[in-house]
Order: sequence, then C-alpha cells, then structure tokens
Amino acid sequence: MSSPQFARELLTEGRLLVAGRANNPKGRKQILLKLNEQHGFIVGIEFDNEKVMAGVMDLHPTVLHLISEPTRMDEGRDGLLAQLQGCARRVIQESGVNENAIVGVGIADPGLVDSWRGVTVTSSTIDFWNDVPLKKIFEEEFGVPVVVESKTRARTLVEQMLGSGGKHMNMLYLDYGTGIGAGVVVDGQLLYGHNCGAGEIGHIHMMDQGPACKCGSVGCLEAIAGTAAVEGRIRKALAEGAISQVISLAGGDPAAITTQMVLQSALAGDKMCGNIASELAHDLGVALANVVNLFNPSAVVLDKRLEPGGKFLLDEITRVIKGHALASFTRVMALRFSQFGEEAGIMGLGLTVLERHFEIPVMHQL
Repeated sequence: MSSPQFARELLTEGRLLVAGRANNPKGRKQILLKLNEQHGFIVGIEFDNEKVMAGVMDLHPTVLHLISEPTRMDEGRDGLLAQLQGCARRVIQESGVNENAIVGVGIADPGLVDSWRGVTVTSSTIDFWNDVPLKKIFEEEFGVPVVVESKTRARTLVEQMLGSGGKHMNMLYLDYGTGIGAGVVVDGQLLYGHNCGAGEIGHIHMMDQGPACKCGSVGCLEAIAGTAAVEGRIRKALAEGAISQVISLAGGDPAAITTQMVLQSALAGDKMCGNIASELAHDLGVALANVVNLFNPSAVVLDKRLEPGGKFLLDEITRVIKGHALASFTRVMALRFSQFGEEAGIMGLGLTVLERHFEIPVMHQL
C-alpha cells in the first residue's frame, strides 16, 4: 500500500485531520495533516515488585489519568495478573473513556521480556514471574493489540524522544530501583539483543565473594547497589549505633528509610549517608564506564529516582566514569538526570503503541 493511499484511509477513518494547506511558493498547495488525538486512546501499565501503575493516554500521547497501588506480591502469579487487568479496567473507568475507543494496550514489565513474543521470560525481583504470556492474555481480555516491553526500554524511549536524551542518536538510560537496567540506543536504534536481553547492566559482575543476587550469581551490581542494598546498609549502620539525620526523614522508623532519603541526607551534608552515596556513585560509575566503553554514547541519562542526590551524586558518578572510560568517549559526553518521573514508562508505552497503530502496512511480494 502506498503512503498517499494509506493517508487517505486514515483520513476516512478519522485518525488524521486536515490542518490546512502548506504555504509553498510554487506548485500545487499541499494539504497539511495532523493527528486526531481524540480518535482513540491507549492504556499503559507499568509495574515492579513495589508498585503497579496504569494510565490512559490520548494519541499525542498525553497522560489523561493515572492510578497506582502497591503490588500484591503475596498473591502469586495469578494474583498479579488479576491485579494488572483490574488496574487496566479501573483506569479506563475512572478516565471516562469508552472502552471501545481503546486502540492498544502497552505493558512495561520489570523482568527479562521477549518483546517479539510478548512474553516475560524471567524476573530477578519477582520470583514467581516466569514465562508469562502477557500479550496473549491481555489481547484475549481486551480485544486490542498489546505491546509488552521491558520497563527499562519503555523509559529509555520516552527519554530519548521527549526527555533528557535530547534525541541523541547514541544514548544510555540507567533504570534504577530494586533492579537495575540499562536502555541502549545506538545510531538511533533501541537495542534488543538476540532474545531481547540487551542492557542487563544490573547483572554485571562487580566483585568476587560479593552478596548473592537473585539471578543466581554473586557480586552483581544489582545486589550491591540496588535500592534494597542501599537501604539495608543504612539500617545496619543505624542498628550498630551510627548517627544520621536520615532517621528523622523516616519519622524515626528505620524500616521506612528509602534510598531517596539517604541521597537527600547526603546532599544535605550527612556524613553516614554521604559515605553510602559515595559507594553507590562508585558502583554505578564503574558499571556505566564499562557500558560507555562498549557503546560510546553521547549522553547518559540517570533515573529520576537518583535525582535527590543532586549535584553531589552527579559529580561523583561523572568522576568515576571519567576515571574508568576512554577519555575520548567522555570528553563531550552529557550526563544528566531524566526529565520524566513515575510516568516515564507509561509514556514510553504510549509512543510504542502509537507507532504500531500508525504503521504503514507492507505490501508483500508473491
């Protein structure tokens, strides 16, 4: 099918609107088209072992309504599937959008995702989440095309297209939480790898005799620098008598301390949290330096969840990367925090579903 013919079909269906005529000085005035953002809507679902988020977007994509709730980790695979489907239905209902106007669903999964088949292969943070055919389950439930992506790649896409990645053709995105992942963009293409496993920076081996990782190895970056490791370190120090202002941020409850509180306290000059933040910066910096040497990006974008560490953390990570990566690679490389927060994965899914929705069909040759 030719592009003009496809455009005419989109106009007939109402997916495109006439925006006027071009002001070209010569020849026939070309008709300008624009996307009919209200022709359809997209549902995005992002989750990990802590939280499930769901959003409804128009075709811009702009998030129109967003909900979140704690992940029900105690209900197993069937319980989590029911929660994901329930959140999708709830966000549609609360948004006021007609379910028949939904043109696609996107799911951002924290595990190792085979995006081509729409299957979660495994997860290092959710023990029971293996070989889950999310695409098939959700297409049968909602009757629309479903895209299943890793949450890291979904977040990478929106940062590269609309955020701090600044449309850099070669970019790294560090997804930071209990798990740690990296999205890699090379020559404008998001890398997937042989079975969609590219970017598993959280399982870079950092030390021998290190702590056990849920992947089955020891000394992985995720095991020594993920949020669980950072929070365990400060709680252990406090239990051993260390003094830190972070306890006041947690309302006096060590169990309520988060990595973001540790980084915030470090930025404010707290010595104990400053030491922990420096260790975190070193570990992340060494791992990122290895990836920088492999892919030579012009920009590295850090998860917004690291932003409470501010200039202190950014400078420390930059120093470590420059100390370990090739000088010619880091001389003009930008390092910055991400622009988008908790909505990043949802928006990345919106972009992915939108691309599939307006994809021009290929005329196969017999």
